[in-house]
Amino acid sequence: MAASSSSVYTGPWTSARVRQQFFDYFKAKDHTFVQSSPTIPFDDPTLLFANAGMNQYKSIFLGTVDPHSELSKLKRAFNSQKCIRAGGKHNDLEDVGKDSYHHTFFEMLGNWSFGDYFKKEAVEYSWDLLTNVYKLPADRLYVTYFEGDPANGLEPDLEAKRYWLDQGVPEDHILPGNAKDNFWGGRNAAHLVNQDDPDVLEIWNNVFIQFNREADGSLKSLPSKHVDTGMGFERLVSVIQDKRSNYDTDVFTPIFTKIQELTGVRPYGGKFGAEDADGIDTAYRVVADHVRTLTFALSDGGVPNNVGRGYVLRRILRRGSRYARKKLGVPIGSFFSSLVPIVVETMGDIFPEITKKFDDIKEILDEEEESFSRTLDRGEKLFDQFATRAAEQNIKELNGKDVWRLYDTFGFPVDLTRLMAEELGLAINDAEFEAAQQHSKEASKGTTKKDTAEVVKLDVHDLAALEKDDSVPKTDDSAKFGIGNITANVKAIFYDKAFHPSTKDIPEGATFGVLLDRTSFYAESGGQEYDTGNIVIDGVADFEVTNVQASNGYVVHTGSLKYGQLDVGSEVISSYDELRRWPLRNNHTATHILNFSLREVLGDHIDQKGSLVAPSKLRFDFSHKAQINLTDLAKVESMSIDWIKRNVRVFSKELDLPTASKIPGLRAVFGETYPDPVRVVTLEYDVAEISNDIENPKWRSTSVEFCGGTHVAKTGDIKGFVITEESGIAKGIRRIVAVTGHEAQEVTRQAESFQERLSQLEGLDGKSKDTALKALTVELGRSDISVLRKAELKEKANAVRKALDKETKEKEAAANKKALEDFNNYFTENPEALVYVAVVEAEGNAKLLQGIASAARKAQKGLYVFSVDSENNKVAHVNYVAPALKEKGADARDWASKITDLIAGKAGGKEDSAQGVGTEVEKLDDAVAAAQQYIQQFA
Repeated sequence: MAASSSSVYTGPWTSARVRQQFFDYFKAKDHTFVQSSPTIPFDDPTLLFANAGMNQYKSIFLGTVDPHSELSKLKRAFNSQKCIRAGGKHNDLEDVGKDSYHHTFFEMLGNWSFGDYFKKEAVEYSWDLLTNVYKLPADRLYVTYFEGDPANGLEPDLEAKRYWLDQGVPEDHILPGNAKDNFWGGRNAAHLVNQDDPDVLEIWNNVFIQFNREADGSLKSLPSKHVDTGMGFERLVSVIQDKRSNYDTDVFTPIFTKIQELTGVRPYGGKFGAEDADGIDTAYRVVADHVRTLTFALSDGGVPNNVGRGYVLRRILRRGSRYARKKLGVPIGSFFSSLVPIVVETMGDIFPEITKKFDDIKEILDEEEESFSRTLDRGEKLFDQFATRAAEQNIKELNGKDVWRLYDTFGFPVDLTRLMAEELGLAINDAEFEAAQQHSKEASKGTTKKDTAEVVKLDVHDLAALEKDDSVPKTDDSAKFGIGNITANVKAIFYDKAFHPSTKDIPEGATFGVLLDRTSFYAESGGQEYDTGNIVIDGVADFEVTNVQASNGYVVHTGSLKYGQLDVGSEVISSYDELRRWPLRNNHTATHILNFSLREVLGDHIDQKGSLVAPSKLRFDFSHKAQINLTDLAKVESMSIDWIKRNVRVFSKELDLPTASKIPGLRAVFGETYPDPVRVVTLEYDVAEISNDIENPKWRSTSVEFCGGTHVAKTGDIKGFVITEESGIAKGIRRIVAVTGHEAQEVTRQAESFQERLSQLEGLDGKSKDTALKALTVELGRSDISVLRKAELKEKANAVRKALDKETKEKEAAANKKALEDFNNYFTENPEALVYVAVVEAEGNAKLLQGIASAARKAQKGLYVFSVDSENNKVAHVNYVAPALKEKGADARDWASKITDLIAGKAGGKEDSAQGVGTEVEKLDDAVAAAQQYIQQFA
């Protein structure tokens, strides 16, 4: 029997040794180690995540691999592939924590053969490694072979069965079944294989790739046969360490130890289902699994958001956060990032990429976790209300509309709500949920179509009415500089040019304005975009804010009511979208840094002429007469990055305008009217310190600006800074566009991808190089990557183009010279001959063939020349009928038609000369013979 979960493994087969032994075994069998591909498959839009070891070899299996790439040279390979199965077709997320073997992140050990060895060796390697190296007892191993498929005319794979028998596997341990079903069990388990018994584990898939499914559904034998194997690392370790659960192995115990250290909960006990009465063991498993997934996904460039794989990552973090808070009793906000170091410590040696991005991973996790923490309590209270109501009505499922509200207002993924419901023995009405989701989408589309730019504005008469109404004060928006939600009271509701006491008479889906006594929302000003978010009465009403503007001290929140009713006097929660505000802060502080750097590099004549601070980018317009050369632009970018790396604090304080205006180095927008007192934002030096020595010249060495925008606490929060555009927008006015944070990471990744492609295509030649270079040049021109990297890549691409053109011309000249020499030599050696028929080495160059035809015309000789375009698998052909042959009835068009009858394609021309392109290269010899046969009757 397997060892109990409470005993920590202390034997010789540590997980690190199990993995290394696999590597050593296949290295000794002449396999090449291939680094795991990233979990985020940026270049494969069909995949959410890398979910199998074979993903990066797809092009080999499909026969589309670049023949000049390193990948094309592989014959045998091995590795441990990082895999994530969450979302999409392969989704294990909802099973994680409930059983002993499901994970969203796992390693897949694999060995591959690409047209090299096949079934015999694959079977031999598998059995040898498991029984002789890992010393697994043979009597506990079962194997399956393909049972056949009469519908597709496929026989049982008795060949594979024979190879298993040759290894000494007993016949009653060899079972017919699906090709992927190889299992391990603890007794004679033939009747349990593939029956989801937790004690019968599949540990290794040996997939023999020998057919391709054609468009008509038929199976056609492949010219090259491949082996694709995959062995779940965590399962293998559980078998070797004799543990009934993957979670009992030393893959997970270090993480469990850290969880206990951080939370103070009882030790992990390995209980499942009803036995895990307090849910703590389940929480251990969920948190440990999820922190592994998030660490690897984020280190590979994944970012939690609302779309596709980004939303899956957000769901994983929120699911884990809820377990941590509910079951482990820890406050969330920075919990997951505190577990990342133990993942890095235990796995960083084999996957070094996770060691390099800890700061980025921590920032993203903390940002996401903190955001969810602000709605988790409120959402759980509302969930409790929904669950209580269901119990009172003796209903065993939650209303789908309520489940949608939990998602829409509080960010609760539906699978998290389902989990919470299951804990109380409740289900979810999925049909109602989907209907509510669809209704919301349609309503959103309707609002968008109606008027994308619809913003509620107060005119002079509306403002005059407010000024006279003592019950509506000017909005206190000081909370916009803080973080988090605040409570407020509705003071006015404005719709259709009139103020209303309630929303009850406002049409459903209509856009209107709400004024509060105080707000946490930032109203658009100073180039910084407005906040979005929600004004909410939990469980009662949700007003979605899509725009925020300030007029004469009144902040108007534009939006529409998702559900419920708001009244003047209602107490609400003002909840801006922190995940949108975060990059706005980054970009606003980065704009100040850029302004300072431009002045330092280009001179004091730099004056701000306009700016835009959006979540995805910053734009800065300034006075400068000429285009900024690349050297100066590099200095500006480098100086800006240096400010970020120095991680200095950002300060702000209001000062009286006359005093603040005296600060040396102050940056203000010329012609702008500033309030008094005015808010001053500085880097490195506290505004209070500056105000005590207002005219000290050293303040010129930092950024000092009048600004009412939101900013980061310290410059290091910005992370990255990349200039993506430098252009002229008017005479004497230049514009710089730049990105920070996640966007800076993404444009850097794109630039590196271009660099990699450029390096790869340098190994190509001929037409393939020309085609690849043209495509890359077009894509590079359209890309929004670093201006500096783009210039560098363009320069390199131009050098490659120049060298290729020179090489092509030289090759063409040499080929042309040789072709003409061969033509002339033929008639020198055969002076009586009237016709020259030959295959020319010219890579299908029709122009070169025409040159030989011109020589034939001058020499009054007949000619038919062919050239194979190996890149495109075509044959170019040109003929010429000399006058002496033409008089005897020869016709160039008839001659060409004899060729197209054989090699297909098209041909055309006149009586004396024709040319064409054929598509069946394999019939070239027949075509040459046919050309000779046709013309011999006239020669």
